[in-house]
Amino acid sequence: MASNQFKERLQTAEDWILSNPNPPHNWPWTWLYKSGRSVYALVRDVISGQLTLHAMSLVYTTLLSIVPLLALSFSVLKALGVHQKMEPFLYQFFQPMGPQGIEVAERILGFVDNIKVGVLGSVGLALLVYTVVSLVQKIERSFNMIWRVPEMRSMAQRFSNYLSVIMVGPLLMVSAIGATATLFSSEMVQRVMEIEPFGSLIVMVSRFTPFFLVVAAFTFVYIFIPNTRVKFRYAFLAGLIAGISWQAAGMLFASFVAGSAKYAAIYSGFAVGIILLIWTYLNWMILLLGASLSFYMQNPGSVAKRQNVQLAPELQERVGLALMWMVAKPFSQGEPAPQQESLEARLRVPGEVTRNISDKLIRAGLLSLAGRNGDQLVPGRALDLITVGSVLLAVRRDEDRVVDRLPADALPVQLVDLSSGREDVSFASLLHEGEEKV
Repeated sequence: MASNQFKERLQTAEDWILSNPNPPHNWPWTWLYKSGRSVYALVRDVISGQLTLHAMSLVYTTLLSIVPLLALSFSVLKALGVHQKMEPFLYQFFQPMGPQGIEVAERILGFVDNIKVGVLGSVGLALLVYTVVSLVQKIERSFNMIWRVPEMRSMAQRFSNYLSVIMVGPLLMVSAIGATATLFSSEMVQRVMEIEPFGSLIVMVSRFTPFFLVVAAFTFVYIFIPNTRVKFRYAFLAGLIAGISWQAAGMLFASFVAGSAKYAAIYSGFAVGIILLIWTYLNWMILLLGASLSFYMQNPGSVAKRQNVQLAPELQERVGLALMWMVAKPFSQGEPAPQQESLEARLRVPGEVTRNISDKLIRAGLLSLAGRNGDQLVPGRALDLITVGSVLLAVRRDEDRVVDRLPADALPVQLVDLSSGREDVSFASLLHEGEEKV
């Protein structure tokens, strides 16, 4: 009895989160409602196994690519003689692993020092670049899965964008570190530090500088990697939460490693490798969860019971009619054309559903893209030439013409002709009519 009541309450809470027709409009209930939907979606994604599968795949790719990646990133810094300033970040990454992490970092740096990019030759350099690009490509594929983006960047864009970030990114980070150090050591800041509470505040900010750089790195990744437009505020919020989670995970993992002496006794020399795999997996999970959080914050309508919503005919028809109505109404009143993203937010359905339907209406000539950025929707023809039937026909149309493969005897004409007003005729009557004709 108690278990049934718990299931009913759980189902009621799930229905309130997913299909509430009247969501709250006053703070803090709006914040709680949106947070609950996002947390529900994140838990669902983890349970479904998609994020964990991509995280494990990235762990394997990282082990193969980390040395070439650092060698390529450090090549520019070595030429300028400032590569030592990036080494503390590598030590900071492996610090939660304890003394074993420091040993791993030193070995990786030793491997990087042994790689001479200038003497690899054309084939060796090409393999080095390919290994690094394949890592970032797999990261983009994972992010595109989260953002429901069907297409990746072109090959030319991958090499140009990826390599520019890999080569210039560390240089910009070193420049930021140098500028911060110069700012804190300036005479004006030193004078301000003598005045309380400004002195304590500046010391606190300087201590949190590494954390701010981590948050900035997360935010940049969430904006740059997906092959779609990510709004800065959602990327920053996700980056802030991911940065806090990363710091908390580091402290918890450090305490776990400190109390795992028995694992070292059991696994002996393999303990370092196992701990490295677990820590790398946790880092990728935090990164992917942050990307998923930014997606759901920017696309709240994508929170549904299933990650991939079933495109039921009822859903497609109603979304198609709603889109046409929400575009035709402001157009007839002389108001600005609505943005497709704003329509998706108002409809409160997953973005991939609305984009699929709007693409069908655009291909049918019922809608057209407009605006400076091509993200606004306007009617594709005069409103008196757009009928409800034409919208339904465009939504229902099988554009791939798979329906043409159906054999003629499997689908009689009287079943296809829905305009004859015979939808209420039973199959027994149709079969009887066929026997009489024979």
